Amino acid sequence: MKNKYLLSVALGLTSMLSAWAQNPVQVKYANTITVEDLTKHLSYLASDEMKGRDTGSQEGKIAANYLADFYKGLGLTGPNGESYFQQVPLVNANFTLVNLEIGKSKLVENVDFVFTGDGNMAKTMKTELVFLGLVSDENLAKVNVKGKLVGLWAVGVRGNDLITKVLDAGAAGVVIVTMEGQANFDRIANRYKSLAGKGRIGFNQEIVQRPVFMVSSDKMSQLFGTSVETLKEAAKSNPESISSQKASFRMVKTKTPVEAVNVLGYLEGTDKKEEVLVISSHYDHVGVSSTGDAFNGADDDGSGTVSVMEIAQAFALAAKDGFRQRRSLLFLNVTGEEKGLLGSEYYSENPVFPIANTVNNINIDMVGRIDYEYQNAENKDYVYVIGSEMLSSQLKKINEYNNITYTNLILDYRYDAEDDPNRFYYRSDHYNFAKFNIPVIFFFNGVHDDYHQVTDTVDKIEFPLMSKRAHLIFHTAWDLANRDSRTPVDGTNTRTER
Repeated sequence: MKNKYLLSVALGLTSMLSAWAQNPVQVKYANTITVEDLTKHLSYLASDEMKGRDTGSQEGKIAANYLADFYKGLGLTGPNGESYFQQVPLVNANFTLVNLEIGKSKLVENVDFVFTGDGNMAKTMKTELVFLGLVSDENLAKVNVKGKLVGLWAVGVRGNDLITKVLDAGAAGVVIVTMEGQANFDRIANRYKSLAGKGRIGFNQEIVQRPVFMVSSDKMSQLFGTSVETLKEAAKSNPESISSQKASFRMVKTKTPVEAVNVLGYLEGTDKKEEVLVISSHYDHVGVSSTGDAFNGADDDGSGTVSVMEIAQAFALAAKDGFRQRRSLLFLNVTGEEKGLLGSEYYSENPVFPIANTVNNINIDMVGRIDYEYQNAENKDYVYVIGSEMLSSQLKKINEYNNITYTNLILDYRYDAEDDPNRFYYRSDHYNFAKFNIPVIFFFNGVHDDYHQVTDTVDKIEFPLMSKRAHLIFHTAWDLANRDSRTPVDGTNTRTER
């Protein structure tokens, strides 16, 4: 009983200290971020009429104009007083033919494999499928990959660096396992199938032959005529024990231009206006399925986009009332995240403001739902915080201070683990800022059954929790925009190249 009393007193004191530390001005403008406003904007952007806001589509353009009009109404400007849009030069690549044969089996695209690579081939290449397993110098010394199609065991890894290493070693192409089990693969394959015929959007670059196919672990074992367990064991240090198979493949590609834009709303600061804090989301999604069903993208990333809108409104109202922030703010809604982080890549490599003047990126991608980990938890007031101490020792502390002071969410850092198989730090738009040594913080609610499905709809959004998450982001942004010094780049994952 005594211990419970002491705990109660301690919690009460913590609450009192938190209240004393609160800035009433911040609280006033944070409270302009409301469930009602979030619901209004998201109900429009993620409606069936918006047809999934596909990159470069008519509905994607309508969404971009909706954002630009909103920023204009707040009194925000386009950067340097110019357009609210940054043109992103993209093309749509359509693969009219993708063939893969192993042994005597002609594999079916988006059933037996998905094609995730690139290339355009005038004729079929005939070769062998060899097993490399784990990508290591030791295994590459044991297996002759030159001119071969190479099987990789890279479960849970997005793996571009691994694939590049194998292709640089002379491989003709790669067949990679990136998740365990047939059920997980089927979910991915069904999504690719539902988008079949729409092509892939990317930058208009010279075509590089990069044949990359993805299969399940079950299918990989069938291709080599052995068991999954045998492949797992061979992958580590004995890949040459797996017999090669005859193989052939070909892909044919055509390209057409796509009109796509990033949307930018700018609010100039005061005495530190040359320094810029970027608050981002991706506003478009993946359109409609082959059967005409809309991928509404209410959580991904309608939730992040309307959060950015409401945070922009809070800062704009504060500025109007005489509480303008010290650093400038750029509210950046990017295009093409689902196509490979394209809009944020283009902005980071063609910045409107110098990268050296960009102090932080706060990225908001999926903050409207409750994931598998918390769906049965007693306390569901959580948010995943990713990357906050990767580049700066202070960013995590600043966010935690504002959470303790204002919102008291559970801040979950599990996805910061170096061995996290999901690699979320590398999978949303903040990473294109992190590549330039800009300290980033990524807010995320985790994965649920409706992730990348046509069932990601507004009626499933947890608006009160989403509002609370947006309040935390606003308070952290307010702190970063007004503190005396920008966060130092002194983390463990800093890069020496710029």
